[in-house]
Amino acid sequence: MSTAATTFGSPNLAPASHSFPSCRLLSHGFTVAANRRVSHASARASPAAPRRRPEYVPSRIDDPNYIRIFDTTLRDGEQSPGATMTSAEKLVVARQLALLGVDVIDAGFPASSPDDFRAVRSIAIEVGNTPVGGHIPVIGGLARCNKRDIDAAWDAVKHARRPRINTFIATSEIHMQHKLRKTPEQVVAIAREMVAYAGALGCPDVEFCPEDSGRSNKEFLYHILEEVIQAGATTITIADTVGSNLPVEYGKLIADIKANTPGIDNAIISTHCHNDLGLATANTLAGAYAGARQLEVTINGIGERAGNAALEEVVMALKCRPELLDGMYTGINTHHITMTSKMVQEYSGLHVQPHKAIVGANAFAHESGIHQDGMLKYKGTYEIISPDDIGLTRANDSGIVLGKLSGRHAVRSVLVELGYEISDNEFEDFFKRYKEVAEKKKRINDKDIKALLYDEIFKPKLNPSVGSNNMPGGASGHVLGSLETAHGTSTSQQQ
Repeated sequence: MSTAATTFGSPNLAPASHSFPSCRLLSHGFTVAANRRVSHASARASPAAPRRRPEYVPSRIDDPNYIRIFDTTLRDGEQSPGATMTSAEKLVVARQLALLGVDVIDAGFPASSPDDFRAVRSIAIEVGNTPVGGHIPVIGGLARCNKRDIDAAWDAVKHARRPRINTFIATSEIHMQHKLRKTPEQVVAIAREMVAYAGALGCPDVEFCPEDSGRSNKEFLYHILEEVIQAGATTITIADTVGSNLPVEYGKLIADIKANTPGIDNAIISTHCHNDLGLATANTLAGAYAGARQLEVTINGIGERAGNAALEEVVMALKCRPELLDGMYTGINTHHITMTSKMVQEYSGLHVQPHKAIVGANAFAHESGIHQDGMLKYKGTYEIISPDDIGLTRANDSGIVLGKLSGRHAVRSVLVELGYEISDNEFEDFFKRYKEVAEKKKRINDKDIKALLYDEIFKPKLNPSVGSNNMPGGASGHVLGSLETAHGTSTSQQQ
């Protein structure tokens, strides 16, 4: 799709056809990438060619702009209180994650329970050997730095074409002293030995995570990471385990590790950010900007405590702002985001809030009259992402939701959608009554609109001697009457 850089005030900013790219955003320097005047049909006929996913090599990525997406919904996400899934449910979600196009599926913690072992093993056998669009994801299993956990992880994931063991040990002073009760020297020795042990079992892909990296001493991190890379670690995960880092702080941590860790060029740097301060997505993007090339995320941002970085937020940010993120891209098929989100909500029992970014019920809905007017004129005024781009089909093309804040333009557009054409005078009478009803009802649906039309426009024409306001079957009977039943109060009491 051809685009042109257009400054503010240009008459070409909004295409006459209302066609728009996936992301309609300000680029650096206060310019906008705007479509030329093309139709929806021509825009669909010549989409931008997707960039090819590089061949998988555990310790390197041949395209420096490619970002691996490591999904830990089935492991860290399942650690959310009340979010446990059966092995059968986890297999279904894993298939969907493969369809979504994630690079790595963190399938579970095999040593934690027999059922989780079976789940990881079945995912490794089925999903880990079945190409989806020519792509087979890496299947990983979590293990603490001990032989029992690593043995269980390997026994579960070794059936995959691309198996990975993800092992970890805490490196912050508070964790080493109070949880592990070990010295830094002991921690380094354990990490080095267990990474080497995982490799000796035959696992070609070993990820090491210094737990609580965000609160660890940097010099100690450089040292332990050098040791595990020498022992065979192919991916190094820098974890903001308690979600305490700020983006500038976390980005600098990644940059410092990249600059000061001997041998770091022989491994991929990964992020793993929790959302305790609401900064998981921001920290993840800061880490990517600083040099991390694997990002650990979950569907809907589920995870321990306040959750993890949300896959849909991270991926769409990368897709929408490549000009500020050095052209980074992923292999995610974003058209499967909505379906994957709904599946995870169903199986985990964790439903997203309506205002959740990307996948919330209100993310592509507009009730304010000012916003509705803009959306009806050009969608780029209030939407930076096309709902089609995440596989979302909404009830009407502009996402109009009628309520008390809706204006004339939006209400009239809904009437037209429903097939009703009325005169300007008739509309003014209808709109006045609409506002009275909308003040007493959170949302107005098509049935309410039809009832109001009948009461205010059509019924008076059939019976001109009776005014609509004193009809027993008027709008108050059709619409406000339902409110009285629902709330157990009369209209006069509400007034």
